[in-house]
Amino acid sequence: MDLTTRYMGLVLKHPVVPSASPLSKDLDSMKRLEDAGAPAIVMYSLFEEQIDAESHRLDHYLSYGADSFAEALQYFPDLHSYNVGPDEYLQLIANAKQSLNIPVIASLNGVSAGGWTKYAKLMQEAGADALELNVYYIPTDPELTSAEVERMYVEVLQEVKQSVTIPVAIKVGAHFTAFANMARQLESAGADALVLFNRFYQPDFDLEALEVVPRLVLSDSDELRLPLRWVAILYGRVQTDFAITSGVHTGHDVLKAMMAGAKVAQVASELLHHGPGRIQGIVAEMRAWMEEKEYESVAQMQGSMSQKNVAEPAAFERANYMKTLASWSPDPTGTLR
Repeated sequence: MDLTTRYMGLVLKHPVVPSASPLSKDLDSMKRLEDAGAPAIVMYSLFEEQIDAESHRLDHYLSYGADSFAEALQYFPDLHSYNVGPDEYLQLIANAKQSLNIPVIASLNGVSAGGWTKYAKLMQEAGADALELNVYYIPTDPELTSAEVERMYVEVLQEVKQSVTIPVAIKVGAHFTAFANMARQLESAGADALVLFNRFYQPDFDLEALEVVPRLVLSDSDELRLPLRWVAILYGRVQTDFAITSGVHTGHDVLKAMMAGAKVAQVASELLHHGPGRIQGIVAEMRAWMEEKEYESVAQMQGSMSQKNVAEPAAFERANYMKTLASWSPDPTGTLR
């Protein structure tokens, strides 16, 4: 049985790839991921704010005006102590490439075109095999149009692509008015892969302290449905590779991602819960199902359940909404099913 997959030109022994998370914060952690069977590693992100910590001025769209600027700065963590700084990050890439026998995908997280993107080239020079550009932006200004927001994403990607020759994936959220068109724009700007989707971590309210507080909630398998749907819709229409992230916890989740059209399924929450050894369990679940169903390879199933290949393409569109609503009914005991 052939579990190999090809992602951005990288040949991987299977499609279960650890995504950017604290699991890649140091070389020992990365070695544990490799020993557990990871076919590649997406490193944790280096942030635009870390790179430009001394002179970076937060965009007013994030702070709702000058009066809240100081409070916005206080809300950020100490950027000098957040993971490691830019120089240490580059050294970690270099050390990882010397010590590991699997591809290392660096992760660069930012929102605006600017000098910070020069670190893409430095990451390549340090030895990164590919780069994942993570763009996380909340447009809060009512004067900012959707076209302007889309242009920001495209410009950042273009600037990074001009700096490097290694493959570049871009990781984005799903909150675009016309996501299929946005995906096409990113393809035209040079994206080698689309990583769907960035999880937007929502703030919470502390009712005792009357403060807005960050609160981390890890994913579950139900979150797989949104990226699964969009990869299935875009497969064959947008000529990039696809990675699914968010909601990948089991071998069955990975199989669904492959059938939608993804080349890899990125996993973090499941590994944070159960440790790197869970990679082998996920792969074993994939293998058992494939043996039962007599699949010979991962490549055989990739895109087989995409919109272009299923018998009912409308299942991915408005018809699914109507059918889902119509499917509800209580059982005789009154329990929902």
